[in-house]
Amino acid sequence: MALSKSHAVWIALLAFFVCAVVSSDPDPLQDFCIGDLNIVPGINGFPCTNSSTVTVDDFIYSGIVNSSNTTNINRSGAIFGTVLRFPGLNTLGLSIARLDFLPEGIIPPHTHPRASEMVYVEEGTVYAAIVTADNRLFARVMNRGEVMVIPRGLIHWQMNVGRTNAKIIATLNSQLPGIQFIARSMFGSRPEVPDEVLEKTFFLDERSIDQVRSNFV
Repeated sequence: MALSKSHAVWIALLAFFVCAVVSSDPDPLQDFCIGDLNIVPGINGFPCTNSSTVTVDDFIYSGIVNSSNTTNINRSGAIFGTVLRFPGLNTLGLSIARLDFLPEGIIPPHTHPRASEMVYVEEGTVYAAIVTADNRLFARVMNRGEVMVIPRGLIHWQMNVGRTNAKIIATLNSQLPGIQFIARSMFGSRPEVPDEVLEKTFFLDERSIDQVRSNFV
């Protein structure tokens, strides 16, 4: 039997909403599910450990108490609290990160393919930016106490423009948000991206490509 036009519209809308529901981390099916990291994860995260062995410490993460290592070319560092370090996040669709900056430090342009993000400036003054899919730049200096939201998958970065150290706390709506740095992906991948591709994409000569690559060895 052929579908009427109204039925076809409702089926299309239903398909849209189903896709929207499953486009992020699945909803949990229990009060908590502390991840067993010794077992390969499935579509809803890691299998649960025995609930009778769970303690309050499984719900607390101390990994971002101390600052991250900033002794690198970017003068910045990050500590991530994903399910791989904080099994209490399993099935909850959440993760956290601490970003530390020396003066002039930068978290270079990158994306999170599986999560949107909120960044809270806890200390210092930071220039934060987002670039959309149609190449629009949204950027300004953020001060202590301000928050920026970063839609999933968009290129973004943060840079310390103050005279003192800066600190950001970031939350993401996935237990495994993923991170891909643009420059590292193109110039530091293994095996290497062919020189011809880099020359035509970034308008660089062979010598310049080698110089950039040397930063990612």
